[in-house]
Amino acid sequence: MQDAATRQASQNDALDTARAETLQIALGLPAAIGKGDPLPPFFHHVYFWAPQPPAALGRDGHPKVGGLVPDMGLPRRMWAGGRLQFDTPLRAGIPATKTTICERQSHKQGRSGPLGLVTLRHEIRQGGRLCVTEWQDLVYREDPEPDAPAPVPPTARTDEEEMHEVGFDAVLLFRYSALTFNAHRIHFDIDYARDVEGYPGLIVHGPLLAQHLMLMAETRLGSLTSFSYRATAPLFHTETAQLCAAGRSFWVRGPDGRQIMEAEA
Repeated sequence: MQDAATRQASQNDALDTARAETLQIALGLPAAIGKGDPLPPFFHHVYFWAPQPPAALGRDGHPKVGGLVPDMGLPRRMWAGGRLQFDTPLRAGIPATKTTICERQSHKQGRSGPLGLVTLRHEIRQGGRLCVTEWQDLVYREDPEPDAPAPVPPTARTDEEEMHEVGFDAVLLFRYSALTFNAHRIHFDIDYARDVEGYPGLIVHGPLLAQHLMLMAETRLGSLTSFSYRATAPLFHTETAQLCAAGRSFWVRGPDGRQIMEAEA
C-alpha cells in the first residue's frame, strides 16, 4: 500500500523461517533458524518483497521511478550505503510490518556529472513494537561516456586485526538477487552490465557485502545496536574480496588494495 501524497508505503510479511535458512545456506552457513528465533542482523532484506508486473519495470529491472522513489531524470541506480538502528531483534515466523518513507531527495554536481540523491527510511515493527530502523541511500547517475576515465577508488586500510577472504561468483549473485527479489540486471546480466552500464563484470550487491560485514561485526562485538556503511567502489564477480576488521571499524578490500566499502558498528 502506498500513499502518493507523502511518498510512504507499507508492507506486511510473515518472516517465513525457510527464507532465512535459505539465505544462511547461500552464505555457506548452517541452516538453523526456527520459529521465534532472532533473525541475524540485516536478514530482513529477504522479506517484504514488492513484486511489479513487467510493464512497471525500468530498463535495469528495478520498478520504474516516479512513485515512492521520485524520478530524478537519471537512468543509473546505485545503492551508496546506509545506516541501521537495532532496537530489538526481529523474530522469525512472526508477522511484521515495514513502513517506508522517502525522507530526502536532492540533486548535486559530482566529479563525473549530475547526481540524484535519495534517502529512504524503513521502519520494521512486530507486535506494534519498533524493531529495526534502516536508512537507505540511493544515487542516480547518467550513463557513462565511452571514453570517460574510470573513477579512482580510495585505497583501503591495511591495519586490520582480522581478515577473511570471500569470493562472489555469478551463482551466489543470482541466488542473492532471487532471495531479495532484486532484479537489478547489473548483478546477473553480464551483457547489460558491460554494454549499457560500462562495467567489466557483474557487480556484487552492496547489501550482500554489508551483510557479510554485519555478521562479522556480530561475531566480534555481540548483538549490534547500530551499523553504518558506505560503498566506495564496485566489486566484480571475478574478484576475491578481503573482509577486514579493527575495533568497531570494518571494511572490504579488493584484490588490488582498493577500498570497496567502509563500515562502523
